[in-house]
Amino acid sequence: MGEFEAGRHVLPRPEPHRPVATAMGIGDQRAPFHPVGPVPPPAGAPNVVIVLLDDLGFGTSSSFGGPCEMPTAERLAADGLRYTRFHVTALCSPTRQALLTGRNHHSVGMGGTTEMATSAPGYHGFRPRSAATIAQILQGNGYSTAAFGKWHQTPPREISAVGPFDRWPTGEGFDTFYGFMGAEMNHWYPLLYQGTTPVEPERRPEDGYHLSEDLVDHAIDWVRTQHTLTPDRPFFTYLALGAAHAPLHVGPEWREKYRGRFDHGWDRQRELTLERQKELGVVPESTELASWAEGVPHWDELTGTQRRLAARFMETYAGFTEHADAQVGRFTAALDELGELDNTLFLYILGDNGASGEGGIEGTIVEHRLGHGVVDDPEEMIGHLDEIGGPHSYPIAPAGWALALNTPFQWTKQVASHLGGTRDGMIMHWPRGIDERGGLRHQFHHVIDVLPTVLDCAGIPAPFSVDGVPQQPIEGTSMRETLADPRAAERRRTQYFEMCGNRGIYHEGWMAVTRHGVPWEMVPAHGKRFSDDVWELYDLERDWSQAHDLAAAHPEKLRELQELFLIEAAKHQVFPLDDRVTERENPAVAGRIDLLGDRSSVTYRGGMRRFTEETTPNIKNRSHSVTADINVPDVPDVPGVPGSGAEGVLIAQGGRFGGWSLYVVGGRPAYVYNYFGMELYTVRGAEALTPGRHEVRLEFEYDGGGLGKGGGATLIVDGAKQATGRVERTIPYYFSFDETLNVGVDLSTPVTDDYPVIDNEFTGVVHTVRIDLDPGDNTGGTGDGPGFDGGLYRRVLGAQ
Repeated sequence: MGEFEAGRHVLPRPEPHRPVATAMGIGDQRAPFHPVGPVPPPAGAPNVVIVLLDDLGFGTSSSFGGPCEMPTAERLAADGLRYTRFHVTALCSPTRQALLTGRNHHSVGMGGTTEMATSAPGYHGFRPRSAATIAQILQGNGYSTAAFGKWHQTPPREISAVGPFDRWPTGEGFDTFYGFMGAEMNHWYPLLYQGTTPVEPERRPEDGYHLSEDLVDHAIDWVRTQHTLTPDRPFFTYLALGAAHAPLHVGPEWREKYRGRFDHGWDRQRELTLERQKELGVVPESTELASWAEGVPHWDELTGTQRRLAARFMETYAGFTEHADAQVGRFTAALDELGELDNTLFLYILGDNGASGEGGIEGTIVEHRLGHGVVDDPEEMIGHLDEIGGPHSYPIAPAGWALALNTPFQWTKQVASHLGGTRDGMIMHWPRGIDERGGLRHQFHHVIDVLPTVLDCAGIPAPFSVDGVPQQPIEGTSMRETLADPRAAERRRTQYFEMCGNRGIYHEGWMAVTRHGVPWEMVPAHGKRFSDDVWELYDLERDWSQAHDLAAAHPEKLRELQELFLIEAAKHQVFPLDDRVTERENPAVAGRIDLLGDRSSVTYRGGMRRFTEETTPNIKNRSHSVTADINVPDVPDVPGVPGSGAEGVLIAQGGRFGGWSLYVVGGRPAYVYNYFGMELYTVRGAEALTPGRHEVRLEFEYDGGGLGKGGGATLIVDGAKQATGRVERTIPYYFSFDETLNVGVDLSTPVTDDYPVIDNEFTGVVHTVRIDLDPGDNTGGTGDGPGFDGGLYRRVLGAQ
């Protein structure tokens, strides 16, 4: 590419001095004035495409010996290079932040996911402006930029109509964005953003809609438009699909393709995958299967029901994964049709962490249950076997399959200590820049190396300053030398790992690790001290899969690496260690401040929509009330309900798999609390609402005494009690990662089947809905905080 061009170290290009007038009249001006535009791209700079899949493991894709057929990955690998020692961070947001900034995740405040942010320096979840993204750098160097799919990097408290928007994709260097902001999304009923504007797809699953297809449709449309309007300008496309993160949503034809293929079970699958990996050369012939994870049953220890369920979960996962790869295939075909594929530096990253063990021993048809420690009964799940993957499920596969999908390594997502959580396959395809076809690269690399590699290949230097902010050092190193030389020297000699208290350190072929927890215990009760963790030692030059612990044989080497971990951890803001997972997803428990802070009353106007949990009053584990000021229309009677024209939702939060709703059905007000789709607690008003203005109020008195307890619910209309009831259990940490709070409608999936998935808007007028919280303790207190009318609750409930 030649020497870096000057003038690219300060982005955006500084404005010139104000021009001086050169003539009295326009007719006398001889020299035209042209405003200074953006820095032009370097001559011959390639397009850049980064495709990132979710929750795959090293042994998942057929391109790396796995059971999930991924023909697009195979084609790109056959025409490019496969990197067999490419590492990520063991969790979603941290990998994405490291990928886009070229810095270690704690260095940029992303020690956990955005929903797990705390007040600690390495865990606050706010990208510092001193760490510009690859999109900002490429945009400042003349590239067109676009992002599609999963973002999961904006602090949740900033995901609202009031922003701020500087940490949204379009504020972090992307000209356009179409996708979702959080950890996961319902692929049948998604809630999306176009730029910063909330949008919902017009099509539904019954019309053939699927989110992965929608995302790639938008990516193809954008690339075609960009090529038409600015064909000489290179582009950067970041395509981050939700597959194969939960929920495992895919059409039955893709699932059925794998029917019966996994009946042999996860133990045998590990053996088959390792055999294929050796044939492909992505692991050495000497590689052994690492030890099986403690606490996970072997296939022959399962009951017949458990095996049937487990096989169906895996069939769904595999279909979901292949379907996603097929969409990537459509995108590469569009690039080829435009004549741009050969000049595109295409990085296909097969996972932002290892396959997920968060599905626990049994798997689940509703993922959020396991996140709260609620385990599904296989005998109950088997009755929903054919629903798995469809719109009425929100599934995640058992941990045994995650272990198989991470073959030949130990452990899974979250477990940053072991390679099953941190090593994923990566394919690099660039025909104009890579001579070898189908090559293998075994150098040790990390996701922070992507940004410097892209800049190196494009001939762009790392900037000193972006938007007036001096930049902190990029911690990744370029992989470009390996493009031409399979024996290029290994430039990454040291790399630390940490996630949820699991930690490790790699240095010059050796790796010391310690596992602190297990991924299916996201609300651990062990109270384990970090100082009690047992360290292991592996020689990765001779032991590719971490199969042989050498800690006892080489205590001096272990001690050396333990000390090196302390040095690296201190350097990159890893301390204080935090082993909480689900607890950190409730701001009140995590110790961080959400958008509303300590406000105890919020009034919404009719039509307000799409409020995330971090931008709404946190009603969990506390007493609260919901008061709706509405107008009931004077229209012909609802069939069977004389004198009422009222139907629909007044306010709802969450959806089919957990949440609550205040609504009107058959003319009567009602309240429902949905406990993970397992139990519905409904309180219905006794009388139909007459035409005119009414106040419908729900009062909830929390039992107190801990998290997730029950409470009493009372419906009051125009000051008069209509009905009371009990909610025996409540959701303690989060309702949903994908659903929102909406006024006058229930978007995405419905909290209750009392109203339809669509067309559930209130038929009258919602003037306001006010949520009032007990301003006292909200982590399981009594519900008698100052300024809260707990006495009203007792008076109403006492009148039963």
